[in-house]
Amino acid sequence: MPDTPNGRSSAVVIGGGMTGMLTASVLARFADVTVIERDELPIEPEPRKGLPQARHAHLLWAGGVAALEQLIPGIGDKLVEKGAWRAGIMNDLVSKAPSGQWFRRFTTPTVNLVCSRDLLDATVRKEVLRDERITVRGRAAVVGLQGTASRITGVVAHIDGAIQSIPAHIVVDASGRSSRATVWLKELGIPPVTERTVDAGVVYASRLFKAPGSTGDKFPIVNVQADPSQAPGRGGIILPIEDGRWLVTLSGTRGGEPTTDPDAFVTFAKSLSHPIIGELIEHAEPLTDPVLSRSTANTRRYFEKAAKWPEGFVVVGDAVAAYNPVYGHGLSASAQCAVAIDEVVHNHGLHSADLSRRLQKAVARPVGNAWNLAVGQDVLYPGATAEGPTAADRFGSALVDRAVDAGARSPHAQRYLLGVMSMQKPPTHLFSPGMIYQMFWGKKRPHLDGPPLATTEREALSG
Repeated sequence: MPDTPNGRSSAVVIGGGMTGMLTASVLARFADVTVIERDELPIEPEPRKGLPQARHAHLLWAGGVAALEQLIPGIGDKLVEKGAWRAGIMNDLVSKAPSGQWFRRFTTPTVNLVCSRDLLDATVRKEVLRDERITVRGRAAVVGLQGTASRITGVVAHIDGAIQSIPAHIVVDASGRSSRATVWLKELGIPPVTERTVDAGVVYASRLFKAPGSTGDKFPIVNVQADPSQAPGRGGIILPIEDGRWLVTLSGTRGGEPTTDPDAFVTFAKSLSHPIIGELIEHAEPLTDPVLSRSTANTRRYFEKAAKWPEGFVVVGDAVAAYNPVYGHGLSASAQCAVAIDEVVHNHGLHSADLSRRLQKAVARPVGNAWNLAVGQDVLYPGATAEGPTAADRFGSALVDRAVDAGARSPHAQRYLLGVMSMQKPPTHLFSPGMIYQMFWGKKRPHLDGPPLATTEREALSG
């Protein structure tokens, strides 16, 4: 039944980040949506308190780009107009695999969107909020759910200095790592769901540089990945972003963490398994001091397996699973979650029986794919889990290493590998007959003995 004066149903989305905005854009096709957000959301690309991870490198993989375009047609072009760029993976990427190989820069159809997180969020937010059916309540916080263990009917929120009740036919929790969904469900008498944490103890340090020479116009992403077999794992990435800047993020696991000391930044970059990142930024002009983040544990809540689940409530994005950001799959998973919600509501209707459980199972698929990609490496680090990696973890890791080695040296294997890494295909795609053939019998080129930077790219550093 409609539950607003204009005859439309109502929905509440908790959290105004990327996941919340994309979810709101979908629900607005079926209901009037209220987004409740702790921050005052900026109009222009600016940092905000509730999104500290925005200061570190982010990638929107091809699977996420496709989902974003499906939700907001033309958004890629709008981002490019503002300074984002489309990076062909691997031809616009210089990357050293965790197992040590340098990837050859074969041309593939995989294209990622590259820009700062502030630009991405602001551009998406502006497009979503053109819809007058969406209202944002900033500087507000949900303090609990309304309803019963069988049916959620709204939320209780602290808004404008007062406690208010906001009715809704459906409530979606998109509040990220800080989600209190498990607490709210417990208060309603719903048994806790299974959780798993894989914490490699990764610390991130990021710093902006002015792109050296003439590289502000065009330069590949440079990525040196950490090797979990050689703890502590240290890695780094140079992400060329808008306005002629390089966003450089360095990472290290327990015992090998970076610091906020500006004088130690380049030294740490040179200590990676290859010093290329340190060498590239050594004479670049820093624009900011390093900023640090320790919120990197992989945490998965299996809401879709709950024995009891209330109608009218759905948890999405990082509130279901939060990942070590180094793999860059969180944004893509969020966009794919929104697409999944759109498809389920379109097919079954906002008022169909058992809709919430259908939605929770639907969002678990992209979340699960991103989870499997993230924990496959992190679980191998000492102390990542209480019990240590299982035999299945080690077998899976060895198979992935074999797939990576093939992908580094064969264009055919690389396409299979990137289909999975870009979240266009599920992880099981690595076990397809074509990929198995490439791994064990396919023709492969020799390993590269160093980073495949072109002569023109090296010249641009001083040009």
